[in-house]
Amino acid sequence: MARKAKKRRYSRSAGSDVEREMRRYKKGTAKSGPGGRGGRVKSRKQAIAIGLSEARAKGKKVPKKASKRKTSKNKTSKKKAAKKTTKKTKNTSKRKSSKR
Repeated sequence: MARKAKKRRYSRSAGSDVEREMRRYKKGTAKSGPGGRGGRVKSRKQAIAIGLSEARAKGKKVPKKASKRKTSKNKTSKKKAAKKTTKKTKNTSKRKSSKR
């Protein structure tokens, strides 16, 4: 049976941008941050992320960045709201008996 052709997630040119950044990383000349002011790239993942962000900036076909889950955000906001509503009593530490 013939397989169904999958739609490409990343364009070929985006892959070449990542490849170029990986070469710079392996060579030791890859820099992070705006204008390369952030220091040397220290991990493969970081080099790939830089390559993909450059491809995005050029308008190439790259999926959007993964956003954080909304469920975890809602849970934390609910906890904060619960903390605000409860009254806190002031714990004053009294001296223990003066007999020593």
